[in-house]
Amino acid sequence: MLTDLIKAFIIGGAICTVGQLLIDYTKLTPARILTGFVVAGVILSAAGIYGPLADFAGAGASVPLTGFGHLLAEGIRKAVDSDGFIGIFTGGLTAASGGVTAALLFGLAAALIFRQKDNS
Repeated sequence: MLTDLIKAFIIGGAICTVGQLLIDYTKLTPARILTGFVVAGVILSAAGIYGPLADFAGAGASVPLTGFGHLLAEGIRKAVDSDGFIGIFTGGLTAASGGVTAALLFGLAAALIFRQKDNS
């Protein structure tokens, strides 16, 4: 178990380090860097590289945005295998629906808990 934590920490930290270096040494906006991470996850997944990395690192590779790109690509691949052409449009949404729903619900809960009162 400890080795799993160490692997996740090292791989996740390496991914975050790349993002920080891009912020520090390029003129890319954070939004472009985040989008680039998602696209990189899709490309690495399509090349067959990200799957083994995610299996090795666990949450260290699945939690960053590259993991979201991998999730979308795998969802599309599976949906195309089972549903054909229409899977291109439905697979990514189906695969990511649980995470997107959780993010929306937790965001709503945080907004309700930490909302500011209007003093006027």
